[in-house]
Amino acid sequence: MSYGDGAWPPLPVAAWEDTRETLHLWTQIVGKVRLGLEPWMNHSWHIPLYVNSRGLTTSLMPDGGRGVEIQFDFIRHVLEIRTTDGAERQVRLEPRSVADFYAETMARLAELDVAVEILPRPVEIPVAIPFPEDETHASYDAASAHRFWQSLVQAHRVLTAFRSRFVGKVSPVHFFWGGFDLAVTRFSGRDAPRHPGGVPNCADWVMHDAYSQEVSSCGYWPVGADEGIFYAYAYPEPDGFRDWPVEPKGAFYDAGLGEFMLPYEMVRTADDPDATLLAFLQTTYEAAAEPGRWDRGRLERRLPMIGTAPG
Repeated sequence: MSYGDGAWPPLPVAAWEDTRETLHLWTQIVGKVRLGLEPWMNHSWHIPLYVNSRGLTTSLMPDGGRGVEIQFDFIRHVLEIRTTDGAERQVRLEPRSVADFYAETMARLAELDVAVEILPRPVEIPVAIPFPEDETHASYDAASAHRFWQSLVQAHRVLTAFRSRFVGKVSPVHFFWGGFDLAVTRFSGRDAPRHPGGVPNCADWVMHDAYSQEVSSCGYWPVGADEGIFYAYAYPEPDGFRDWPVEPKGAFYDAGLGEFMLPYEMVRTADDPDATLLAFLQTTYEAAAEPGRWDRGRLERRLPMIGTAPG
């Protein structure tokens, strides 16, 4: 079956665990290249990758007087590096170690005269083997990577629709390579208390900046449950958040993580996956906005905008 037709692909966590862990580290290498080339933006918005028509892209990054873009192509299974002066290189996506992928990617960048230095070890994971030394993670199943990308395409589409309902400060739909998740974040407009930090192998000041303002955040993480989960949380968490009635049936609050969760499989197998996911996103946002006293009348768009011609 082709999953380019609007279908939500099955993605059993156990079936692609080794590939997922390897791919996570590969995305960190590419993401750190973006970190090294881009000027700093609030909440680390200069570092994510983005879902596109082939896979995941850095989007266009500055490199002196030209631009460079790096793309994971999950159709042809290559990493493409292109510059705005017409040069390009490729790195094959195939079973290979993180160390091998890192060495070739940095070599191809050097051939293109892209001068960038990165901290060569992963972040936000408990065991951070330096990239040049990691011979442990070396799996790549092309079919699983393709299905994962197609799941991102579907989640991105619904998260974008949800994002459109908000006219206050709201993030793009980001793929954060640290946590390996797709996310969109709404802001109340108020400052937040200092975040406690404590994320493995991540400086606390990064979390202080990321959560410097009050947020309601949601996203998709291809880990947890049998096929991954959709999640939603608030920072700071207002009184009453975890007890708020959320939809659909089957969504639940995980006290250990401090997040609402909805299994990906429940969305994928629903009669109307989009409506099911949108109900989760909307009601978990309301769990933050109502007890948190957000100015919803000022921050939200009430009318649907899809297909509306400008006046």
